[in-house]
Amino acid sequence: MLAALIYVFAGILHFIRPQVYLKIMPPYLPWHMALVQVSGACEILGGAGLLIPATRRIAAWGLVALLVAVFPANVYMATNPVEAGAAEFSAALRWGRLPLQAVLIAWVLWSSKTPTSTTKPGPPGRSIRPVSSN
Repeated sequence: MLAALIYVFAGILHFIRPQVYLKIMPPYLPWHMALVQVSGACEILGGAGLLIPATRRIAAWGLVALLVAVFPANVYMATNPVEAGAAEFSAALRWGRLPLQAVLIAWVLWSSKTPTSTTKPGPPGRSIRPVSSN
C-alpha cells in the first residue's frame, strides 16, 4: 500500500531531518521540536496502521486528524516563504500545497477501505430469491 509507505517514510524524515519541519512551524506554536517529533511518530504509526486490516480505518482517521493539524504549517510556508525556508519554491507550488491536503485526506480514507473481495457473505441459510408474481 503506497500511502502507508509514504507516511512511514515521511514520519522517519521528521527524525532524520527535523530542521526541514522546524522551519515551517508557525512562530505562534510552542514546543516546535516536540511537535515535529510527535507529528513524525503519528505519521509512522498511521502508515503502519494502514498496513494492518484491523487498524486500517482508525489509522486513516488518525492521519486525517494529523493532516488537519499540520495545515497551519502549510499556510505558514505559503505566506512566509523566506522564514519557512521555501523561497526557492514558486508561489504556485507553495499555494498549491494547501488544496493538496484535501486530496491527501481523500486518498488516505480511500486507502483504508477493505477490498470487496475480502468482505464476508451474509448469514448462512439466508439467500435472496426473486419474488414470483404468480
